[in-house]
Amino acid sequence: MPGYELFDDAEKKEVMDVLETGIYMRYGFDGPRNNVWKAKELEQALCDRFDVKYAQLTSSGTTALSTAMAALGIGYGDEVIMPTFTFVASFEAVLSVGAIPVLVDVDDTLTLDPAAVKAAITPKTKVIMPVHMCGGMADLGALKAICKEHNLLLLEDACQAIGATYDGQALGSIGDAGTFSFDFVKTVTCAEGGVVLTNNEAVYTKCDGYTDHGHDHLGVDRGADLHPFLGYNYRISELHAAVGLAQIRKLDKFLEIQRNNKEVLKSALKNIPGVTFRRLPDPKGDAATFLSFFLPDAAKAAAAAAAIKAAGIPAFYWFDNNWHYVRKWNHFKDGVSLTGFGPEVRAAMDAYKTKQFPASDAIIGRTISTPINLTWDEKELAARAEKLANAVKSVL
Repeated sequence: MPGYELFDDAEKKEVMDVLETGIYMRYGFDGPRNNVWKAKELEQALCDRFDVKYAQLTSSGTTALSTAMAALGIGYGDEVIMPTFTFVASFEAVLSVGAIPVLVDVDDTLTLDPAAVKAAITPKTKVIMPVHMCGGMADLGALKAICKEHNLLLLEDACQAIGATYDGQALGSIGDAGTFSFDFVKTVTCAEGGVVLTNNEAVYTKCDGYTDHGHDHLGVDRGADLHPFLGYNYRISELHAAVGLAQIRKLDKFLEIQRNNKEVLKSALKNIPGVTFRRLPDPKGDAATFLSFFLPDAAKAAAAAAAIKAAGIPAFYWFDNNWHYVRKWNHFKDGVSLTGFGPEVRAAMDAYKTKQFPASDAIIGRTISTPINLTWDEKELAARAEKLANAVKSVL
């Protein structure tokens, strides 16, 4: 997810604005910053671009998730339904607020299977957290209906899907809250950073305080602020926000390039017998950060991933990936935590030592994803498409 590929003078200009003031913190120092407020400017740009009322920047996508959960009132013993295929930050954030991650199977969208979600609901369930993986969207229509039926919150982890949409609405803006990550390998990068998006003023106010030690930001200066509740230091810096401000203005360009490049790679594979593609509930809304496709069985998928890499093309075989699929999350399944868990969370975590997910295995074991870059020219793109197709054909 390569926003970093197109750094230029725009990012340098925004960063230099901050360097010239010497004020790198987003709060306070009103005089010497000379009216340079990059974090505030980026938050407004995010609201405008994604059509939401409120945006609260954070230090990372992980802290954005933790902040959103706290602001939504998710805490000790609450159950959060989430997919088996995601980044480790998703369950880390759940555990950080004392809640219980309830992993359920994915389907051919590579996101939450709505039937598996319904089957996992208990009296302790408080939120459904779809993770819009690899630039594509969960079946939000079905998930919203489940939330409405069971009076549950919908929290979107859209960290890998900046700019994607569902039914014309931006992913991350549809649930009770949504999050993006702006780390170095996201579609839009701040180098490090994240954001919580919401249309709920009370949720936003809590996010605003929670990310800054509980400050209410209502005093005449930081020393005059009150602290209505406990918070943490999840702040973004002005330097990081400055990078993101330049990047968000380029998002539509990034999406146009990605969608074009993905279509070229997909066209090279679509007539190969045995290749099928990830299902997108709203194909027009795809951010196109990855091309994800299925082979007939796990053995062929593993062999094809190896052949693609041997041809010099990046390929992710998620079934063997340490970061993104439950099969290799040994630290999670063994409940290895430096701080320990409360009794209720510990009991829930112990179940993962033996829990199996055969339905997810059947999907992820056949899945290969290849990333879409921004800097390929037509000649390189055509060569990559040919190499990708030939590598897959060599196995099939």
